[in-house]
Parts: sequence; structure tokens; C-alpha cells
Amino acid sequence: MILFPAIDLKNGQCVRLEQGDMARATVFNLDPAAQARAFAAQGFEYLHVVDLDGAFAGKPMNAQAVEAMLKAVTMPVQLGGGIRDLRTVEAWLDKGVARVIIGTAAVRDPELVKGAAKKYPGRVAVGLDARDGKVAVQGWAETSEVTALEIAQRFEDAGVAAIIFTDIARDGLLKGLNLEATIALADRISIPVIASGGFASIDDVKALLEPRAKKLAGAIVGRALYDGRLDPAAALQLIRSAGAAA
Repeated sequence: MILFPAIDLKNGQCVRLEQGDMARATVFNLDPAAQARAFAAQGFEYLHVVDLDGAFAGKPMNAQAVEAMLKAVTMPVQLGGGIRDLRTVEAWLDKGVARVIIGTAAVRDPELVKGAAKKYPGRVAVGLDARDGKVAVQGWAETSEVTALEIAQRFEDAGVAAIIFTDIARDGLLKGLNLEATIALADRISIPVIASGGFASIDDVKALLEPRAKKLAGAIVGRALYDGRLDPAAALQLIRSAGAAA
């Protein structure tokens, strides 16, 4: 079970949004590379990065900040936001991103995901962000008419590394992960699922380690870390202890 600390980029700064609303952004660090180094020092082993401006623009908008982070840390980085064509996928992977996350294009251009996953096995993830069960696109500005499960099932045999499932209603609000919906999705597909949206405290870590969540590959934590509600050392120790016991 991997705990992914999140860095969301807006105007080159490290921010957190509430329910994906760009107007409700809190700046937590002016230097994303320094934030990445801090997460590495705390013992995290995989970084989750989203180019928020890129998600709205449909193309990378915070490349400088991402490149600075790639230079700052040795841990793998998964990156989403504005990745809508194979050229962008290739450019990021060439620059050292371990895994790209395709969101909007997974809904609108599933062949892109399948082609990229075939060309780069294990290095392409799909981001499914759901509002009332339906997948939102364009930086969550629009809601589609398809469910997360319908999209996920399209990629069952495509070689996709992971599905990152976010409950938009909870994102940034510290209400706890929506494990019911996330586990329900994981139980219906063979692709590993990562939980996202609403991570609040050590209780979420404990819930992720329960037998019912054994199919989940990990979870993304953002605001709870920035607000000091989650002690990284305690969370990582809990996960390590569970791994050793297993």
C-alpha cells in the first residue's frame, strides 16, 4: 500500500483546492521543489503531482516546476494534468516522470490511453474523477455522462498501470476517503486502484489496511499533510508494520 503525497501546481506554486475549484485555492508552498524534498525527507517513496493549470488548458502549463521537482528528488513521480496526446506522454517520460496520468483524454480518446500503455507498459495511469458517480473532465469543469466503472472497464486489457479514483465531492475537504465507492470499483476490475479525495487522518490509513481494502494499491494524501493533521512518520510506520505482519 503506497501513500502518495500530493503536490498540485497552480501558477508555479504548490496549492490545494477544495472540490477542484480553482477559486478556492490555498497556497502552501511557493517552491514545489522544496516541498518535494520535504516529502522525500519524511520517508515517502512515490510523489503524486498534478498540473492544475494544464488540466484546464489541455497542455502542460507548469513544466518548469515539474522539471525542478524531478531534479530535486530521486523518488518516482507520477504526473497528471494536460496530458492529452502521445507527444506529451513521451516528452514527460523522457524527462524522467515515472508514470503519466491521463484523465480527460481517457474519456474522450481511449485509443490514446491504449496506444500509450502498449508503448510504455506500466508507465501510464488513468485518472477518473467522479462527481455523483459520473466522470468529470477538463480539470473537473465539465461532467460527462459515463461512470468511472464504464471508463475503467475500457482499459481492462490495455496494460494500464493504475486507476486513480477521486471523489470530487470530498477532495480537499478532509472528510475521509470514499472507500466504499473506491473498493466497489476495485472489486469490478483487475487494474490496481488508488484512492484519492478527502484523506483526513491516521484513521484513513487504518481503513486502507483493513482486509476489505486489500485490492487497493494505495492512496493520495494532500491537505491532511499540509495542515499537519497526518503525521507522516506515524502513517508510514503503520503501513510498514502491516506489511511486515503480512
